[in-house]
Amino acid sequence: MFVSMWMTRDVLTVEPDDSLVSVAHTMAQRKIRRLPVTAPGTDGKTLLGIISSTDIWHVFPADVNPFSLSGKVPANISGVPRTVAEAMTRNPVTTSPEAPIEDVARIMRDRKIGGLPVVTNDHLAGIITESDIFRAFVELFEPDGEAGVRITFNISKQEDVFALMTSLASRRHLRIVNFIVLQKHERPMCVVHVTGEAIEELLDDVWKTHHQVISVIHLDKPTQL
Repeated sequence: MFVSMWMTRDVLTVEPDDSLVSVAHTMAQRKIRRLPVTAPGTDGKTLLGIISSTDIWHVFPADVNPFSLSGKVPANISGVPRTVAEAMTRNPVTTSPEAPIEDVARIMRDRKIGGLPVVTNDHLAGIITESDIFRAFVELFEPDGEAGVRITFNISKQEDVFALMTSLASRRHLRIVNFIVLQKHERPMCVVHVTGEAIEELLDDVWKTHHQVISVIHLDKPTQL
């Protein structure tokens, strides 16, 4: 799976000279935690930085909630930035539409970043956030209308378990809906979703190969409303 499959393309952006308080107000209204900072270009918007709710919190006094303000900074609050350019993060970490989504997830985890601008030829193409990563992860395991069984069982390091499961499923005339191998887990395991009639026979086959079955989850086809 690639970033382009999950990123948000129609992204709300701000410019460096925009009022910081106005941007905070917009973020509060729309429940947005980060906004790309761009400048108009001939082929699209050029990415200059990113402004996050954390950036805004850090430049305001502890007793002032910038997201509850509207318009300009009140006169009795001094020493805080007036524009986005004064508070934004410049040269943010970015990714590309072609990047594997697992690489982006790893960067976000390691750097504790909640979202990455997606850039093509120095122009903003979209943004991908931790929520998008969660959606991608959920889709890996969702039955998506397919009834059947999700089987999780232990495997050995470097085992060619795909060949094993395709052979067993083919023998029982079952279809593999999705297939995931977790080799880096403390206990390497395989998670496979199969559909068909001979599910119980397949489970017996897996046990006979000396693999320990950890869980068996029956997935019912959703009822049409």
